[in-house]
Amino acid sequence: MSETVSSTAQPQAKSLSAGEVAKSKRLRWFFVALLVIGGVVNYLDRSNLSIANTTIAHEFGLSSTQMGLILAAFSWPYAIANLPAGYLVDKLGPKRVYSWAATLWSIVSLLSATASSYGAFYAFRVLLGVTESPFFTAGLKVCDNWFDEKEKALPVSIVNTGSQIANAIAPPVLTMLLIATGWRGMFLIVGGIGLLVTLIWVICYRNPTIQETAAIKGEEWAKLAAEMNAEANKAGENGKKKSGNGWLSLFKQANTYFMIIGAFGIFYTVWVFLTWLPTYLQTARGFDLMTSGWLAALPYLCGIVGVLTGGWLSGKLLEAGRSTIVARKVPIVGGAFLAAIAVLPVGYVDNTALSMVLLCIGYFASQVPIGCMWTLASDVAAPDQVSSLGAIQNFGGFMGAAMAPMLTGYILDSTGHNFTLAFVVAGVLLLVGAASYLFFVKDRSAKTQSVKAAA
Repeated sequence: MSETVSSTAQPQAKSLSAGEVAKSKRLRWFFVALLVIGGVVNYLDRSNLSIANTTIAHEFGLSSTQMGLILAAFSWPYAIANLPAGYLVDKLGPKRVYSWAATLWSIVSLLSATASSYGAFYAFRVLLGVTESPFFTAGLKVCDNWFDEKEKALPVSIVNTGSQIANAIAPPVLTMLLIATGWRGMFLIVGGIGLLVTLIWVICYRNPTIQETAAIKGEEWAKLAAEMNAEANKAGENGKKKSGNGWLSLFKQANTYFMIIGAFGIFYTVWVFLTWLPTYLQTARGFDLMTSGWLAALPYLCGIVGVLTGGWLSGKLLEAGRSTIVARKVPIVGGAFLAAIAVLPVGYVDNTALSMVLLCIGYFASQVPIGCMWTLASDVAAPDQVSSLGAIQNFGGFMGAAMAPMLTGYILDSTGHNFTLAFVVAGVLLLVGAASYLFFVKDRSAKTQSVKAAA
């Protein structure tokens, strides 16, 4: 049964009191906080390999190209698994899907500590990509359920800061764990923390009741939610598919393809940072393992501010009377363009301090679009396709994320470990992503007019 709203709620129940509404609104921010913590753990699981990059490569005797393949082994199955993950979140609800996914990815992290060969390590990274794929689509669904159209850009952006917090703390924290316990101990600790966070989520999370949906979004949304629940119940009883738009119908819409292309360009650059920045600081700038860990945290700290800036700017544009689509596209396009300007010259700069400034600006700007990209998916999708479209867009993004470590590794092996071309490719793809969102993603009235008017 769908978890659009709590199944025990009844449409005809009385409205909530002012105190109950205030309590519900506090509760939803608690759920956002849980998602942020989940995002931190989710990304620590992804980042541990980047931190242990040189250590594992030395232990297994891997070239940069081979290491690039292992770094990408997470991203391409993650990208593909996003397609069914979004559908499952829309169908089964965020609590159930996230609970199973987080349990499984934590177990995979624990098992990764037992890897004793290149093939085993590769297989575990593939499994990690598959199991982590529902997280952000589940987070988008939670925010779409608990916040209205004018509010949700900020909570979606805040949820996405979890990944940036993890990226910021991962270099120093995971490097210290790596030095203290070895890379296997590092994997075990992160996996154990993941299981603890999952238990808290299972105990605490619930979806809004119909009365809460009415208080947050208005009566029209509550009516729609009740209808969707009734259809889901009916589908469960007679085995027939729930009425409404099919998942495949999204691929008949032009927006879907341009969102895939746009996300590919932006995520490519993000994952150049996430997978190769510590190595760049060690090999191109000459820093030792510990120093590179601390320096790598600087751009990632800027990324936290970038994600929040995007959500804040989108909300301000809505307050100023801009259309929803414009309010999402300005941070997306502007952030990607600014990131390209910063990233393109990095490889040509000899001064280490200046290169760090450019890297910080580039990563900050590349994160400005992230929350708004997810929110845009919820704006242009029908109510029962929010997670599906978000996941499809994320599929495009993580195809770029999969390409980034592989192509960068190949470039490094081909150029004698020169990062110049790697940064040029990243900058060009940022411009492609910006152009795709700017010129081709439009308001094509995907949501029902009654719901849009109510919002």
